[in-house]
Amino acid sequence: QVQLVESGGGVVQPGGSLRLSCAASGFTFWIYAMSWYRQAPGKERELVARIRSAGGSLNYADSVKGRFTISRDNAKNTVYLQMNSLKPEDTGAYYCNGVRDSNNYWGRGTQVTVSS
Repeated sequence: QVQLVESGGGVVQPGGSLRLSCAASGFTFWIYAMSWYRQAPGKERELVARIRSAGGSLNYADSVKGRFTISRDNAKNTVYLQMNSLKPEDTGAYYCNGVRDSNNYWGRGTQVTVSS
């Protein structure tokens, strides 16, 4: 059974940091490209960051470049998102995603709220 379980969300003040984790199981994690998406209330889900299967290629949304870092530990079947210098506009539900060929897996999300 495929599972992606996100954790690490919470409430943080502007300028603060959070580290999200996504634990994967039920598929061959290391061959999948892994991504973090987010969805703010009333908005469409958007790509935040992506890391290729070997970890060598990284992509970031322009809005998070220089503040967020995606990484993966294939030995632990886990992908991370380190979020620094958080802004109120980073508020939303953050989702973990794994893709390879026609397989497309999603987690249930973790809420991040940036507010003073």
